[in-house]
Amino acid sequence: MNHFYKLLDFKLFMKNKTHIFVLFLILISLSSCYNYKNLRLLQDKNASLPSYEKSDYKDYKIQVNDEIIYRLITSDETISKIISSQSSSSSGQSQISYRVYTDSTIDLPFISHIPVGGLTLTQASKVIEKRFKELIPDASVKLSLSNKTFTIFGDAGSGIFPIYKEKLTIFQALSMSGDFNETSDRKHVRIIRDNEKGTQILEFDIRPKSIIDSKYYYIYPNDIIYVQREFSSFYKVNSYSALLGVITFSMSLLFSVLNYTK
Repeated sequence: MNHFYKLLDFKLFMKNKTHIFVLFLILISLSSCYNYKNLRLLQDKNASLPSYEKSDYKDYKIQVNDEIIYRLITSDETISKIISSQSSSSSGQSQISYRVYTDSTIDLPFISHIPVGGLTLTQASKVIEKRFKELIPDASVKLSLSNKTFTIFGDAGSGIFPIYKEKLTIFQALSMSGDFNETSDRKHVRIIRDNEKGTQILEFDIRPKSIIDSKYYYIYPNDIIYVQREFSSFYKVNSYSALLGVITFSMSLLFSVLNYTK
């Protein structure tokens, strides 16, 4: 009996043409095409987009667990060979990296407990060079990071990629993972970054042109870039032909319901 009343109520509802028309409008409104004007990057004149201030590029500062590679330059060939043998792998094909300890120090061949945490590579090389000059008067030191990588995950690809140049930009980083999808949320891109202050989450809209040279523009070692899927993308279609298909299906459904209720 209850099933009968439910069926009766349904038919009464469907006979109401206003409700049917509203249902049809809802189906159409839920499906819309992507507005590619809003998806464009480097937009210049758009009052709806944020405007970011320019920020000077800051050199990366060494952190705990970073892997350091060093090169010692000296005119003393004997010492140079000894140092080289200590800093190269057994195969001689690659250099050994040295990890920064939790106390922000590092140990190198013949010298130890060198404070490098919180310093730039240039600053750290001078500190290490000073220690080596106590043993080798004409010592010169060059440093580089072994772990110069960043991570991307989410709706713009995923993977761990090398930072192949200084001042790698957010656009270059994203192109390495395959760029945005149509469903990617460009309004809320996030960078998770560790520094001396702890872990920071930088959230920004990547579409305005003012993103260039802002604090969000450059990628640093160990950065994690997260691009979420746009929530409204569930209801959107990729082209007008797809939208036309949705409309055609909705109209067919509407006519079928109308014929059923007659």
